[in-house]
Amino acid sequence: MASLLYYVLCTAKGDVICYYGNKGQPEPVFLNPGIYGLSNCLLDTPWKKLQYGKQLFTEVINRSQDLAKEDLVQELLTVMNNQEPQLPDPAIEDQGKEYIRPILNKYAAVCVRCPGYGTRTNTVLLIDSEGNVTFTERTMINEDVSQWKTSTYEFKLHM
Repeated sequence: MASLLYYVLCTAKGDVICYYGNKGQPEPVFLNPGIYGLSNCLLDTPWKKLQYGKQLFTEVINRSQDLAKEDLVQELLTVMNNQEPQLPDPAIEDQGKEYIRPILNKYAAVCVRCPGYGTRTNTVLLIDSEGNVTFTERTMINEDVSQWKTSTYEFKLHM
């Protein structure tokens, strides 16, 4: 499954955010303001792990005004690394049948950690109202869940 999110700032219609997946709708979907979830399937697939991730994300966002930028990034990384299985979930169980069943307890979590399969990278992208961008990426090194590299880049958008 491949997905693309794109964001165009300051068009005649205002900011535009679109989603396109290689399965599902044949044309890009224009997104209204709100909170969406993207896992290893289509946007807002009704899996319990995706709904749980959106709930955790919303809780962090609701507190975000009281957090320093670095703390906000860390809390968002914590959300993306939550390994609590969200079971039972018939929708996710039917998705992969024989492939998923042996790893279902791990696959049904926001963060999947299985030998040879799972979450390898997390990205947090913050853009403030002045166009200041903080891009933080946490990447697993050598397929070893105990080794991670975190890189942060800051720049300003030219609007």
